[in-house]
Amino acid sequence: QVQLVESRGGLVQAGGSLRLSCAASGRTFSSLAMGWFRQAPGKEREFVARLTWSSGNTYYADSRKGRFTISRDNAKTTVYLQMNSLKPEDTAVYYCAASTRVAGAMYVYDYWGQGTQVTVSS
Repeated sequence: QVQLVESRGGLVQAGGSLRLSCAASGRTFSSLAMGWFRQAPGKEREFVARLTWSSGNTYYADSRKGRFTISRDNAKTTVYLQMNSLKPEDTAVYYCAASTRVAGAMYVYDYWGQGTQVTVSS
């Protein structure tokens, strides 16, 4: 089991920045990758970014490249999502997730945080 606890999100004005964190505990050694996802009201959950634990490689959804940065601490127990130049359309509940397995070329995320609300005002 892997437990994930996200930091509190918040309200930020358009153009502002916010950093989310996700603290992992439990069987963290079994985790292959950590991802951030988000879900806006009335929309499906969508991928934001991923970080592979072993290599530190990162991958982003095209629309978030350049504005969002995923990173980790040296102890590899916390993952961050730095969000810059925020837009009202970034308003969503943000979730971190841990992947402990792959299916084909896809990471499968089995563990999820509770989600944290990020609201960007115009």
